[in-house]
Parts: sequence; C-alpha cells; structure tokens
Amino acid sequence: MHKYCFGTLTIAVLVLIAMVILNPPRAKSQRSSSQPAEVKIDNFSFSPEALTVRVNVVVTWINKDDVPHVIASNDGVFKSKGLDTDDKYSYRFTKPGTYAYYCSIHPKMIGKIVVQ
Repeated sequence: MHKYCFGTLTIAVLVLIAMVILNPPRAKSQRSSSQPAEVKIDNFSFSPEALTVRVNVVVTWINKDDVPHVIASNDGVFKSKGLDTDDKYSYRFTKPGTYAYYCSIHPKMIGKIVVQ
C-alpha cells in the first residue's frame, strides 16, 4: 500500500474514533432534553412501565382506557387531575432521580420515571 493511502486511512480511522468518543450513541430508553416522552395508559397499565429520560424532559401521560385515571407520584412531587379517555397530563422533570408513580384510583397500576 502506498504511504499516502496508509496515512489517509489512519487519519480517517482516528477521526471516526474521535467522533464516537465525543458523541457516543444513546440508549434507546433515553431521550434528549428537547424531545418529549410519552407514557400510554391502556388496559389498566402504563406503557412503558419504566422510562429513562434526561433532566428537563417533559413526560406526557395519555389515557387510552375507557375509565378515568389519576397519575400521582409516590413522593407527592406531581399529581394529575382525573384523566378521561384521550386526556393528557404532562410534567417536566427538572431534577435527576427515580420517580415512582401510580394511579390513585387503581393503586395496582404502577410505573417509574428515571431522570438522568
């Protein structure tokens, strides 16, 4: 191989490695701070049941059940009004942590938001 080609190839590989180090691929469960995240309420469950997001992401719950639900955090940080079919509730997570929540009408319905 010609010296010039080998040098160019080496530089290209080093640039690619630097790009991966400086901008690593994100896990599918994480969202950037500009992308909203959704939790669907259907068949008396939250989907996804656990969601990982970045700080300052707005999470929106959408009720697709035919009965009302109330989203309430276990620690009292957030609580929705009663959500009828197709109603939405949104909350912006501004601090890192794990936020467990449930439906206060149907306490067996549980979920959690992990904020990184």
